[in-house]
Amino acid sequence: MNMSEVDVKQMKSLNLAYMGDAVYEIYVRHHLIRKGNVKPDQLHRSAVAFVSAKSQARVITDWLEKERLSTEEEGVVRRGRNAKSGTVPKNTDVQTYRYSTAFEALLGYLYLGGNKERLEQLVEAAIAFVEERD
Repeated sequence: MNMSEVDVKQMKSLNLAYMGDAVYEIYVRHHLIRKGNVKPDQLHRSAVAFVSAKSQARVITDWLEKERLSTEEEGVVRRGRNAKSGTVPKNTDVQTYRYSTAFEALLGYLYLGGNKERLEQLVEAAIAFVEERD
């Protein structure tokens, strides 16, 4: 799937985050299954370590602090962080929730923009970051 660049740049951040959430979940599941050392009943619990708002917020703030993102990517992150979802996060504070939305928006932006190489670089970096923390 490859949408035009103009369309992706004009998409609402929450739509990008919606797609980014799904994309990241697939990569995480693939990673866990490929590792092979996770029992089927533990897959979901293992995946949560990667896809939780807290984990995603830690990843994106680390990337911002270390300036790992391009100017364009930082803009997507800023838009995602500032997006008003209208929902109240259940298990986390608002700031963490906003940064996790920013993380997901960035992945959605790269996926929908057809930038698979950069998407995979960042997903691999995110997975490595989370595994180093555990």
